[in-house]
Amino acid sequence: MSTTDSELPPAPPPESPTDAPLTPGTSMAVRFAAYGRTALFTVLAIVTALLLGALVIIFSDPDALGAWSSFFSDPGEALSTSWQVAFDSYEALFDSSFGEFDAINRTLVEATPLLFGGLSVALAFRAGLFNIGGAGQVMVGASAAAWAGLTLDLPAVIHLPVALLAGFAGGMLWGGIAGFLKARTGAHEVITTIMLNFIALRFLDYLLTTDRFQRPGRNDPLSRPMAESARLPELPGPVPAHLGLLLALAATFGVWWLLERSTIGFRMRAVGTNPDAARTAGMSVGATYVLAMALAGGLAGLAGTSNLLGRPSFSLSGGFYESIGFDAIALALVGRSKPGGVLGAAVLFGALRSGSTGMQAATQTPVDIIVVIQALIILFVAAPRIVEAIWRVRARELTDAPQFTSGWGGS
Repeated sequence: MSTTDSELPPAPPPESPTDAPLTPGTSMAVRFAAYGRTALFTVLAIVTALLLGALVIIFSDPDALGAWSSFFSDPGEALSTSWQVAFDSYEALFDSSFGEFDAINRTLVEATPLLFGGLSVALAFRAGLFNIGGAGQVMVGASAAAWAGLTLDLPAVIHLPVALLAGFAGGMLWGGIAGFLKARTGAHEVITTIMLNFIALRFLDYLLTTDRFQRPGRNDPLSRPMAESARLPELPGPVPAHLGLLLALAATFGVWWLLERSTIGFRMRAVGTNPDAARTAGMSVGATYVLAMALAGGLAGLAGTSNLLGRPSFSLSGGFYESIGFDAIALALVGRSKPGGVLGAAVLFGALRSGSTGMQAATQTPVDIIVVIQALIILFVAAPRIVEAIWRVRARELTDAPQFTSGWGGS
């Protein structure tokens, strides 16, 4: 005997506001509840990482280890010494990153290229692409900007924009290659971008051996300083961060508007969610891949450019630019591929970078501890169930969570 629709019990309501799908018709209250829960778990992940990082600091400190060796005879001494060691290290870290105007300036200078790089990876994530090639795009963008900064003789009002555009175009070209290969041949972007990273690295090594780039009298891979007319000027005020910070903030708003308010962004998100459905709806999946990777590459190129034209050395080198590209992946993960989240993650990672040397100088805590803390933050953000178990709070996967990759067999 069949059961009619009228005899079926009504569907139970969502257990919490965050269980409801975040569709365009979702109320603002539900959206704020969902975003608030996401922010809560991100903060708890960072706190958990800092607590575990404190344990690493304690058990790498000779004084704390000595106190713990006599724990059973004097447990109070072991606990008080451990607290003091961890407190002093984190206090020095905070003072070196936010304690005074100069410290804040260092943090913002460190955060600027990280913000550009994080936006690059986040934009690709939202289109269903895993851009591992940020390192190569950063290096090519910085190389193009260095060429403009070293070879062109222009007034500052023209020279600086030309150098910035050159950096954006270089990264855009390098990212667009991976997008084109995926669109035309189905080659996965993880493989192609990794290979392009090595090509970019060797290309940069070659440039730094040429007379046009290499600093006279030096044999190490370091370029001549950029022309003063191509350098990013300092901003007025007590925190004289360079103009690249404002450009990075403008890029953050631009990426948000592109993804959330434009037709192109809707297509990117649709392709990232389900490329087959997007193709059935008449969207050009291949063109979307090329555009997304090209824009992501351009943002990564600006990461290298802002670091080159805004950091006091104003010189092109090798390894540092490579690290920006890989740190950008962590920023996109911590920021949940949202421009606002990436901004917060960039400030956090910039503070860890700028404060690490001051922490080591004040407390002898190794700077490698910062790498451990960053890895723990990524771990807990990527695994919210661990945070749920530790803090006894209920995690809910949001329906608008970004799809980080379309899969190895994705088209």
